Amino acid sequence: MLLGTVLVLLLGGAAPASAHAALRSTDPDDGSVVRQAPRHVTLTFTESVGLLDDSFRIYGPDQHRVRTGEARHTDGRSDTARVGLPRKLTQGTYTVAWRVVSSDSHPVSGAFTFSVGKRTATSAQIGAGPSEDPLTGALHDAARYLTYLAAALLIGAVAFALLCRPADTSPLRRPLVGAWWTLLGSTVVLLFLRAPYEAGAGPAAAFDASALLRTLGSRPGWALLARLVILLLTAVFLVRLAGSRERRRPAVLAAGTALAVALALTWAAAEHASAGIQVPVAMTSSVLHLVATGVWLGGLVALLLTMRRVSGDVLREVVPRFSRIAFASVTVLAVTGLYQSWRGLGTLSALTGTSYGRLLLTKLVAVTVLLMAANYSRRWTDRLAAPVAAAARTAVPGRVPEPVGAPARPETTERTGPGEPAPGDAAPDDPAPDDPAPGHPATGAGDPDAQRRFLRRSVLVEVAVAAVVLLITTLLTTTLPGRAQAEAAQRAPVGALPPTSLTVVPFDFGGSTGSTLSDRGTVYVTLDPARVGDNGIQAVVHGADKGPILVPEVRITFTLPSRRIGPIDAGLTDAGGYWGTNAVNLPLPGTWTMKTTVRVSDVDQVTVTKKVRIVP
Repeated sequence: MLLGTVLVLLLGGAAPASAHAALRSTDPDDGSVVRQAPRHVTLTFTESVGLLDDSFRIYGPDQHRVRTGEARHTDGRSDTARVGLPRKLTQGTYTVAWRVVSSDSHPVSGAFTFSVGKRTATSAQIGAGPSEDPLTGALHDAARYLTYLAAALLIGAVAFALLCRPADTSPLRRPLVGAWWTLLGSTVVLLFLRAPYEAGAGPAAAFDASALLRTLGSRPGWALLARLVILLLTAVFLVRLAGSRERRRPAVLAAGTALAVALALTWAAAEHASAGIQVPVAMTSSVLHLVATGVWLGGLVALLLTMRRVSGDVLREVVPRFSRIAFASVTVLAVTGLYQSWRGLGTLSALTGTSYGRLLLTKLVAVTVLLMAANYSRRWTDRLAAPVAAAARTAVPGRVPEPVGAPARPETTERTGPGEPAPGDAAPDDPAPDDPAPGHPATGAGDPDAQRRFLRRSVLVEVAVAAVVLLITTLLTTTLPGRAQAEAAQRAPVGALPPTSLTVVPFDFGGSTGSTLSDRGTVYVTLDPARVGDNGIQAVVHGADKGPILVPEVRITFTLPSRRIGPIDAGLTDAGGYWGTNAVNLPLPGTWTMKTTVRVSDVDQVTVTKKVRIVP
């Protein structure tokens, strides 16, 4: 059991791991120079993607946005995105910013450049800021976390009532109602935040009617709508269940199971299981994983609430039943979690070589604590159930309720005289079976109240740690898995150049130059291709008003302190509007120190230091 739990919680999660689409290739190639202007810009991804109204933003050499056609898929392939370009494009470097939505419902974005005829300086600020609005992202992630928590509690509490059959289910009514309303509210929030989350806009965009209509026509929107419908059916089921005492009827169990599976499908249909390799197996695994998670973790909360209200005799029946159900759930989680991890990671090296893998290792710390608490709970569960087993062997039937699954005992019809022990009863001077041994301190093993108290505390720890594990899992759903990352790297377009390095260098003379030029500004330094060997440099100076300005001189030098190389003077020349050169030889890879000196008069100049990365 412990090994299975380690496998599922280390390699799996309470929710399916995200498999964001990664950019596989671009046409034109990133950093390439083409002789003739292309008619289209085409992107190919590692999985299916959805397109937005503003999926492409293309800026020309003059930094003005180029008018493009509507983004479409290429030849019906859902893993591509294409946009048409004007017939005549001027010579120079173009910057392409793109944003699409992965099949797992998460937006991904990026930028690249290509040049027509020749490379020119570019200062388009694409992708320099966050890829999404921070407030929208925070609200969206919080709502996702609440849906996981509420669904787990809803499924687990109902399963606990139907399978463990506590005599009094009143402690579960308020948590069930709270979980239902929480899941309903967080689902509505996700539905309204879907459009601004995809577009990277602020929360105010959630009230745009046209954006909401687009959401309702997308697969994530359909899944959220289906979840709302299922929640309404679940409410009817819960009302009928509360007024019925026939919780053991097969029809009731079947209806509850169908609703739990349908609810889990609303996540699987919009998450990564619906795209990529082995979709039917992945969908089945995802549904089983979510349902088993709810039965186990939600059942822990239900057990904790039940322990506070019912008597010890009832707990001695309920706790062993839940222990068996939890064992079955963990077995399902182990199998499905191992499969989902293989599907997401691809290789063991991705555990330490990717952010996704390192998050999984972080989860192991929380899992270790959870295993310790689970083992402690199991010990107290065995002690709590021990009196029932002992009573079943010695007592007259009817005096103590028989545990579920216990073998029938022959009836005892003869009793001894007054004061004499019945056959099998312990002698008056014999210690009770659960009493501590002589010379050992009392641990509460023989006290039913103490047993319940210790078990309740350990289960409370399990619930708290499980909430942390769910939180880490929510972070995993926003992280690129190792398999997608490796696939994108292995299938990079042949001959593609490394991305152009753009370094933003702000400068400030402190308002004391007395020059007619701006005392503050920014130098945009483009290093192409930012690799060992000859590099081209273009430096464009902008003033405080963000417009380009002319200065008497811009000088750039490079130093590699770790190898004591430099300074190497780039030897920039005035190219009419910008300073540049095409022949700067940087002989070794590493992090170089780039010093940019801007002179605005014969005596006023400022030097700013930045780090740049040169790849082999």
